[in-house]
Amino acid sequence: MRVAVIDGQGGGIGKHIVEQLRKRMPDLEILALGTNALATGAMLRAGATEGASGESAICYNADRVDIITGSLAIMTVYGLLGEITPSMASAISSSKAMKLLIPIQKSNVMIIGTTRMPLPHQVEILVNEIEQQCL
Repeated sequence: MRVAVIDGQGGGIGKHIVEQLRKRMPDLEILALGTNALATGAMLRAGATEGASGESAICYNADRVDIITGSLAIMTVYGLLGEITPSMASAISSSKAMKLLIPIQKSNVMIIGTTRMPLPHQVEILVNEIEQQCL
């Protein structure tokens, strides 16, 4: 099973996801895909197997993984304060990979029916779901 963790800006959310995945599934292949080198570096330091940065890397790898994870903003055009390009959003949303996303409520997109909870709780739920998918 190959999981892509996509993040931008400083890579804080992606870093937290990678750390928790690595703790629970030490042999999992984790691909860190950052919109920039800073985000990719943070995820690599957290334990990702390999990493790549930028629009081309995200578009190329979106269909080469089994699961894509990150915040909901990775599928929103100009999400993450403009770091998600239309090409990135299109590649991620059209990928055949399962998308398991955290509904971060920071943009003007609100997912009705979700419960607001701290990021660590959301990441724990996410990791539990990825673990179930890998069984």
